Amino acid sequence: MAELTREIIQHVNQEREELVSLRRTFHADPELGFNEFRTAERVATYLQECGIDVQTGVAGTGVVGLIHGEEPGKTVMLRSDMDALPITEETGLPFASKNEGVMHACGHDGHMAMLLVAAKLLNQQRHRMKGAVKLVFQPNEEDAGAEPMVEEGVLQNPNVDAAFGIHLWSPLASGTIGIAEGPIMASSYYFTLEIKGEGGHGGAPHTGTDTIACATNIMQTVQNIQTRRLDAVYEPTVITFGSIHGGNSPIVLPDRLTLGGSIRSLHHRDADVREMFEQVVKAECETAGVDYELSYKCGNKLLANDPAMTELVEHSVGSYSQHAQRKLEIDKQIKVMLGEDFAEFALRVPSAFYFVGTADSQAASTYPHHHPRFTIDEGTLPIGTALHVQTALAFLDAGE
Repeated sequence: MAELTREIIQHVNQEREELVSLRRTFHADPELGFNEFRTAERVATYLQECGIDVQTGVAGTGVVGLIHGEEPGKTVMLRSDMDALPITEETGLPFASKNEGVMHACGHDGHMAMLLVAAKLLNQQRHRMKGAVKLVFQPNEEDAGAEPMVEEGVLQNPNVDAAFGIHLWSPLASGTIGIAEGPIMASSYYFTLEIKGEGGHGGAPHTGTDTIACATNIMQTVQNIQTRRLDAVYEPTVITFGSIHGGNSPIVLPDRLTLGGSIRSLHHRDADVREMFEQVVKAECETAGVDYELSYKCGNKLLANDPAMTELVEHSVGSYSQHAQRKLEIDKQIKVMLGEDFAEFALRVPSAFYFVGTADSQAASTYPHHHPRFTIDEGTLPIGTALHVQTALAFLDAGE
């Protein structure tokens, strides 16, 4: 395996220029979720030119490639997202977005470049593969595009035995890999709460019901859930209010008020948290004499890494460090309150999702994700590419 690792690193290094070129091509022409038409065409064309079987139109704009090994065996899935964000780019890069108001501000351009080149290299290794590698290019990651792919059978024909995903990550320094078993990225549920009262005169509030005062009490009281009803260390939870709409006059109590926000949980009790949230809402509304309607939309489910798949990734990182000029550090404590819909795959097959650090001051790649000046350290693209290849082959070898 050591010889194979050195060979993988050598081949990846030979593809550096293509990696950068692909990333910049995607970056310059970003498309929003479920509208990745040109992006999907580029992905499919590249895979086809590599001699890889391709299926297009999965969940609208998704692309799936399949590499068959010389002998039967298990199937491993590697996933990249494709969508961009509704952000006006401010990087000033020569390959900045040419599409006004749309930008790759989360690293998905790099994800596609890494997986495409990894697909090329894996296809060159198919003579030594037992099993198959499924390459999934997913649309609309920013708003739950994985579930439609699952519903359309992306984990079948052939059945997927394990899945791996990579995210370039600006909170981590270049050369650092973030990987941990168990919960690693939070579930997120977006709530809409409408409070319904009687309204009234601002000078005589006792003649109506004060929806604004009720909303204020709710926003204050639910914060106790995070610190008084849950273990702050082992059950990390964040409840955030992002919008409040109600009233249009300083002397009138509004009869309707709407709150919007999110509940994020980095543990398996997220349903309990939502129940606690409604208990507070119900109690405060009863006290204020108002009614309410509460609804949720699931942003992402909890993403938890399988222990065995996590160990396999860690082993691949260690093997890379032994044979590459650039040694990698592993951050095993990483936990992220942001969501990631790779969770839809991880809920169904043993999986591991991990971060490739891409923060470098010289590359100006230290801005947070979704920032208009976000960019990546392109020197980290070969790392992710090599780990894709190394991890896939290691899984298939272990399945003999």
